[in-house]
Amino acid sequence: MLIVDDNDTTRAMLRAILRTEGLNVIGEARDGDTAIELVRKQRPGLVCLDVMMPSIGGIEVLTRIKTEQPDIRVLMISGSTDRDTVKAAIDGGANGYLVKPFNSARVMAAIGVALSRSRSSS
Repeated sequence: MLIVDDNDTTRAMLRAILRTEGLNVIGEARDGDTAIELVRKQRPGLVCLDVMMPSIGGIEVLTRIKTEQPDIRVLMISGSTDRDTVKAAIDGGANGYLVKPFNSARVMAAIGVALSRSRSSS
């Protein structure tokens, strides 16, 4: 699993939740460029991807991931429930959408949904 968020606190919270639940965090990135590099090198099964980031935003990163490696699951994470943002994420191939602030139960539920969706519905 790869965590991508420009906020150090958010990354740390996600890392703690995922590790507590026994999930393996193989890498972290704080910007879109680094995220794309790590996805290419590590080929994670799931990317937890922030929508709003410097350099390349999360929606663009999502598009690149899904173009290059469509089997990778992507869970978008955002403080925004703006309809256009959510629609762009889903249209871009996101396997789920988690709204900040979150807690352990919401993170794990969103990951469960993202991992259970078949390729045809993603």
